[in-house]
Amino acid sequence: MAQLFPKWTNTLPSIIFGGLVSLIVVITFSFWYWGSPEFTDVGYAPVQPIPYSHKFHAGELEMDCRYCHTSVDKSAFAGVPPTQTCMNCHTAVKKDSTNLRMVVSSWADGQPIEWIRVHKSPDYVYFDHSAHVNVGVGCSSCHGDVASMEIVSQEKSLSMGWCLDCHRNPEMHLRPMDQLTNTQWIPPDDQFSYGSWMVNELDITPPTDCSGCHR
Repeated sequence: MAQLFPKWTNTLPSIIFGGLVSLIVVITFSFWYWGSPEFTDVGYAPVQPIPYSHKFHAGELEMDCRYCHTSVDKSAFAGVPPTQTCMNCHTAVKKDSTNLRMVVSSWADGQPIEWIRVHKSPDYVYFDHSAHVNVGVGCSSCHGDVASMEIVSQEKSLSMGWCLDCHRNPEMHLRPMDQLTNTQWIPPDDQFSYGSWMVNELDITPPTDCSGCHR
């Protein structure tokens, strides 16, 4: 009896199976890479309602980060500065500038400025700024060299793996307390020795289990 299908069709199951496996691998890789914070979040730099320059204020004028972000070393949140913080200077400095019209208007009518958040952890993640800042984790460790940014952008992925790298090896990410807001601080050659001393001195034990950040 003549064969209904040519001989090569015997390989179809293997071809289909191989194709499905390849498709699954491609889909998994695509989600792993193009769906990761390293790809989707790094470089995010929204246009703010007011052209505020960190490069000028924090860089050239050397304003301390904590002047505007007052609660960064006291609470879980760094805090967005109220309009009054801006007007502490700008009631006298360039108060008639067109760039400050929205600030002056906000100050007059009491309506807060709707700044667009750049760095944000997922809602299911608990992150405490003060817990990090008070043991020697500097601003630039997570936010990059903000003092050189005209428009603030996200430099770090803030992914779970990125956080765990630091929690598992905190020695390489700790700095002297007087260098916390120095966004251009460079770790010394003996960073591991210094970091190890801080870990022991301050009894730093970053959690690496799920409950440390997912509460």
